[in-house]
Amino acid sequence: VYNKVIKPKENAAPGPVAGQATAMTVEGYIVKPRNIDNEIIASGTLLANEQINVQAEVQGKVVQLNLNEGSAVTKGTVLVKLFDDDLQAQLQKLQAQEETDIKTESRLKQLLAINGIGQQEYDNAVTALKGVRADIEYTKALISKTEIVAPFNGVIGLRNISLGAVVSPGTVIATLQQIDPLKIDFVVPEKYASQLSRGDDFTLTVDGYKEKFKGKVYAVEPQIDETTRSMTVRGLVQNSSSKLFPGTYARVDLGLKQIQNALMVPTQCVIPQARTKQIIVLKDGKAMFKDVETDIRDESSIQITNNAIQPGDTVITTAIMYIKPGMDLKVTKINN
Repeated sequence: VYNKVIKPKENAAPGPVAGQATAMTVEGYIVKPRNIDNEIIASGTLLANEQINVQAEVQGKVVQLNLNEGSAVTKGTVLVKLFDDDLQAQLQKLQAQEETDIKTESRLKQLLAINGIGQQEYDNAVTALKGVRADIEYTKALISKTEIVAPFNGVIGLRNISLGAVVSPGTVIATLQQIDPLKIDFVVPEKYASQLSRGDDFTLTVDGYKEKFKGKVYAVEPQIDETTRSMTVRGLVQNSSSKLFPGTYARVDLGLKQIQNALMVPTQCVIPQARTKQIIVLKDGKAMFKDVETDIRDESSIQITNNAIQPGDTVITTAIMYIKPGMDLKVTKINN
């Protein structure tokens, strides 16, 4: 049996060596600093600037109703009047008694000056006059409680009683709400606490209207909620057109100070881990994994806030789930 030996041809190209690694082709993104608008998107509910339940302080029969449902009223308008004829009669009696006591005090004062009476008699007359005047003020206070006056400009809601009804202090007759301006409360993460201040502008949108309504921050809750790690912000929204109503759900866009030279990368670059986040940076043709901290996010990018990357670095954007540390990479496309 003969074994035939086949000799390799001269100058033939060597084949690939078994186990030899080849570079993975990927796409990348070159990091460039840019200025970004820092804004908070939140949701909230519109509230009346001022709101009360129209209620009487005392029990009585309603003799006058100035409550036109859905109509505007001005501060100081008498909304409801209760029966007070008995108190008015009592007031007239006391006023007549006051006139008599004034004359008595004046006459006794003249007699005291010529020693016609003793000091005690005159003091009793002065005390009686002061007493009747106190009773007059008390009766006037009771009469004032039979009138319910609008404490601010507002709009009357739906009334719950009719003329002639007997009401008690717990009876809700109607509501009065001030709807221009309106308040809105919304919640923001605690990390924005140092960037918020009174007077900051914001816009809001509501269902049913395409336009954006403008508002201003006028108060910030000074305490952070320990459960949600957030804080409540309150703003005022002008509503002269009466298009907005208390209770409406609204979406708030609060613009903060612009961030200069922010390092943004595509959101798909970031690999979530159990305790941290990572990105893959191309270093001398090999994959380098770096832990990162992130902050602001927009539609397609996210900000890297630690020093994991620098301007000019190439961050890998594709096949990131298949890349291992130190793997050879070949970037075939740079995405802007």
